[in-house]
Amino acid sequence: MRRRAAALAVPFSAVLLAMSSCASIPEDWKTPAFLRSDSDQMDTRLPSVTGKVGEAPKVDFEGKAPPGEQISGVAKKGSGEGALIRNDDLLQVQMVDYQWTGKGKGEQKQSSYERGAPVLLNLEEMSDDLRKNLVNQPVGSRVVFVFPGQDPEEAKAMGQPSPEPGDQVSIVDVEKRYGKGDIVDGEQTTDGGDGLPTVPDAGHGKPEITIPEDTDPPKKLKTVDLIEGDGPEVTDEQQVVVQYTGAQWSDGKIFDSTWDKGGKPFTFAVGQGQVIKGWDQGLKGKKVGSRVMLVIPPDLAYGKDAPNGAPKGTLVFVVDILGAVDSTPPPQADAGDGDKKDDKDAKKDDEKDSKNKDDEGKKDDGDK
Repeated sequence: MRRRAAALAVPFSAVLLAMSSCASIPEDWKTPAFLRSDSDQMDTRLPSVTGKVGEAPKVDFEGKAPPGEQISGVAKKGSGEGALIRNDDLLQVQMVDYQWTGKGKGEQKQSSYERGAPVLLNLEEMSDDLRKNLVNQPVGSRVVFVFPGQDPEEAKAMGQPSPEPGDQVSIVDVEKRYGKGDIVDGEQTTDGGDGLPTVPDAGHGKPEITIPEDTDPPKKLKTVDLIEGDGPEVTDEQQVVVQYTGAQWSDGKIFDSTWDKGGKPFTFAVGQGQVIKGWDQGLKGKKVGSRVMLVIPPDLAYGKDAPNGAPKGTLVFVVDILGAVDSTPPPQADAGDGDKKDDKDAKKDDEKDSKNKDDEGKKDDGDK
């Protein structure tokens, strides 16, 4: 599936995003997460992080000063149920960030627990140095990262605001993993047909799509639940994790499939223009765990004469919905005085006033 916009930006901690490139981490910052001896021990310079994974962690900086270099470690190991995390997995995590301002002092900066929205973290986009404490851990693990703060002179030279003092701490709780070859459960209840393509029940791997002969494609979007999942319904702005296969109606040829790429799941945000309109419209309201056939007319795909080698005409997709998470909302601005409107309402009013002014100007010019 080709995105119609730029590559999806993972709604992740600004700290880890900024540090995810190997080149951005000076070699002398890279400190082993464990001190190797007869047994693995946590680096004692890390803050104390306690509490149940699945709930906001309790972080204690007492008696410890910011180390001024990158360190990390596993604060709590998961239960061991299910497969271990692989270095190309997509993880659903909760994320809490702190600013470690001085000895025994730390301030929470953001929490996905408080925002009510987990984060999708693509390990393949992270450096080995960052993902090493996540790989080979079971789901349910908690990992702590510490990053040195930016040098004030460096920030000034780059024209950036003066950074906060101290180091940055990120706590990552792994809730779920998605990996190559993941499938939906459930039983297929229909093959499609009745003027639409058929998809025989041949297991939950790569589907086979057969286009009906001597049949014109429908002019409107059609959706068929081949397998109906029992998860929550997909809603606008959610990050969705899927497997898919796409074929052209005109010749039945497969032009794209996650299964042909090792079965690595694909992610996108619903209703944000990151994929073709037929996906945004056809997958909204479908349940997680479903296998859905989408028959998408050209006006909701790439058009009759698709540019740049994109598939033409009516397209047929079979999409397995593996998961869906709410996108992390932006931090709320301070409300200020009680009689002030929030930014969203103020923006609407500004747009309304601007429109009224434009309309008045058009009337003066004799326009309708």
